[in-house]
Amino acid sequence: MPDATGLELLARELREAHAGAVVDTLHFRDRATVSVASQQIRPALQFLRGKGFAFLASVHGVDYYPQEPRLGVLYELLDMQALDRITIKLRVPVDAPAVPSVTPDWPTADHQEREIYDMFGVVFEGHPDLRRILMPEDYEGHPQRRDFPLGGEPVLFTFNDAQGTDYTAHGEEERT
Repeated sequence: MPDATGLELLARELREAHAGAVVDTLHFRDRATVSVASQQIRPALQFLRGKGFAFLASVHGVDYYPQEPRLGVLYELLDMQALDRITIKLRVPVDAPAVPSVTPDWPTADHQEREIYDMFGVVFEGHPDLRRILMPEDYEGHPQRRDFPLGGEPVLFTFNDAQGTDYTAHGEEERT
């Protein structure tokens, strides 16, 4: 990972190449993170690719509830030659969760962006096939958001239905 000084030098170069791209930097527990403006994600990642971070290891979503902007997208980039890793982070509000898709530049982001869309509701503009990947198409809501309701209907197991006894998912016996 770039050390704190290396991170600041890299962020300065990114600021000079793309004005307004860098929002903040953080070097914590030997992890380098650059926060970028959401609309600047593609140029920022392209710049870092030119600096050797040519492998997009993962893209994942985060919910910072109750903070605003609430939803986040994190991109983990690797430099396979220098054995460096850097995290690029952006945040978007719930009422306008739009981020440019990086799939045209990084095909490996395809299914990962779809999963973030499905689980968190972040819309990746320009994605070639943005639709739900884990939940049914008609499912309402986004299950990985922190305000998503927990619980629901208990699952009934009827392995001894002939005796008239059902067992819920918690092992509680119910007489019918």
